[in-house]
Amino acid sequence: MNETNKSSGWEFRNAVEKERPLQVVGAITAYTARMAEATGFQALYLSGGGVAANSLGMPDLGVSTMEDVLTDARRITDVTTLPLLVDIDTGWGGAFNIARTIRSMEKAGVAAIHMEDQVGTKRCGHRPGKEVVPAEEMVDRIKAAVDARTDPHFVVMARTDALAGEGLNAALERCAAYVEAGADMIFAEAVTEISMYAKFKEAARVPILANITEFGQTPLYTKDELASAGVDIVLYCCSAYRAMNAAALKVYETIRAEGTQQSVVPMMQTRADLYQFLGYHEYEQKLDRLFAKSKQPE
Repeated sequence: MNETNKSSGWEFRNAVEKERPLQVVGAITAYTARMAEATGFQALYLSGGGVAANSLGMPDLGVSTMEDVLTDARRITDVTTLPLLVDIDTGWGGAFNIARTIRSMEKAGVAAIHMEDQVGTKRCGHRPGKEVVPAEEMVDRIKAAVDARTDPHFVVMARTDALAGEGLNAALERCAAYVEAGADMIFAEAVTEISMYAKFKEAARVPILANITEFGQTPLYTKDELASAGVDIVLYCCSAYRAMNAAALKVYETIRAEGTQQSVVPMMQTRADLYQFLGYHEYEQKLDRLFAKSKQPE
């Protein structure tokens, strides 16, 4: 692939190589994606649980569909140059459904996906009661995904939730099998000890991702701690929208209780900052130039 025609998948792989480990931050809206890019992040993430909660107002229990996720993914890829990693849950069906999902994600400008080995009626990765499919079934899912991509650089990442129910050794064996089936990278969910990451890296021998999510089973390890354990990608899947939602709730409660928003104005983003991240003034200047041309005398 030449320098002027790099795909988003290539960009994601390149980011993994250049930043060690690569910090990938969750962006639940197109606007937060713009802020994340302006902050200096080199890759973005769209959480399936985030789409369910924030776009649908539903729990992360396999309720959302491919189209729900694609809607938010397209909005993000339309306004940012950063490669986007997307959570596709279990792929939304059998082999043909998974193939359709991969093709749709590629068309939407997505750089990478991760697909998990839970059963179709999945649960949040940090909740009890998760069930995983047999390893052979997940291998078939991966093969279907790899076979469907048209861009060889598009990243198919395999997520395993087996650690909680089957133990470390079984999860390691699954990762090795998933890589053999064609997975480009590995996402081990709900890891409870930092020493486990080195074992996942040894078993997988491809880049591995650590999901550092708040209020879950994984301690909030630092980037440096994870780097020393061999982690290649550090994911902060939900941090921003959790903060946004807490702030929104505070504003609603304050307005209802006090009859004014005055006391919470200091915690708000200013109109000037909003306009800066949106490039609002550049849009206005474009309008001014267009209108000026239309008003010229004949």
